[in-house]
Amino acid sequence: MCGKRGATFTHPGVIHGLLINNPFPVDDYIRIGGRRRSGESCLGADERNRAEYLARYPSGDAFSEFEGGPPGPAQMCGKFTAMSSWSEVVAFSQPLTREDVQPSDNDREITFRVMSNLPVIIWDKETGQRRVVPMRWGFPDPKNWKIPKPIHARSETIDTTKAFASAFLEGQRGIVIVRTFNEAPDVSGPTVQHTITPGDSGAIGIAFIWRQFDLADLPGTMRACVMVTVPANALIGSLPTDRMPAVLADEDWATWLGETGTLDDAKACLRTVEGVRWSMSKEERAEKVKRGKPTVSDPGGLL
Repeated sequence: MCGKRGATFTHPGVIHGLLINNPFPVDDYIRIGGRRRSGESCLGADERNRAEYLARYPSGDAFSEFEGGPPGPAQMCGKFTAMSSWSEVVAFSQPLTREDVQPSDNDREITFRVMSNLPVIIWDKETGQRRVVPMRWGFPDPKNWKIPKPIHARSETIDTTKAFASAFLEGQRGIVIVRTFNEAPDVSGPTVQHTITPGDSGAIGIAFIWRQFDLADLPGTMRACVMVTVPANALIGSLPTDRMPAVLADEDWATWLGETGTLDDAKACLRTVEGVRWSMSKEERAEKVKRGKPTVSDPGGLL
């Protein structure tokens, strides 16, 4: 959602029967900035703002403009897909090829972008269980919390960089299950998105870290997360680009979440995935359909 225009966050409450924490523990709706048009409802304004934002930034990423550069999506991963039912899958003990992550007739693919509320799997030390907690993708910028900055954390310095060290050291580490993710070449000119799809796996788990923020403009605590990145493997590096998401091996989930192992063990989970049968394809933008001139029989234009 566009932080510059404002947005409406709905109370998550329950996702597919699983009780989850609300990242904004107040009323059902919170209005964040922006203004409604005359006669427009809050939900209507939110839908309009989102549509206008995505029309301008199809990738959902407006960082270039925020930084003062030309509008356009960030080149590092800022978009991925998942299945809607995965928000309730929290206790994997088998590889991710199990039936829990295979699409069904009643399921649907959803796309997550920067600023989306992601279903993050965390380890609850008090209850000794995994839970799914919705969190905004992107830490709040110190000068303007509506701007998501940063959105990525480098694995090599995750335990020493001020913005991330406390989250890593205190066990605020999470996992997001994805079906595909996007990358783009680190070259000048228009950004060309490429979609990476795991081969034999129905899904992969990407490492995130998260923090809680008490902001003056919000009546409650905001939970936000950033994606951990590692050096790119041979496939993704051929774009070319030098970074990729930190994809966790199935057997490393418990260690990364803090259920077992040490901090050194957790950091060792962050490594480049090589020798996998992934595929990468250029993401084609939908062509705009040119409408004809209006006629008496078709006032809106020829179809």
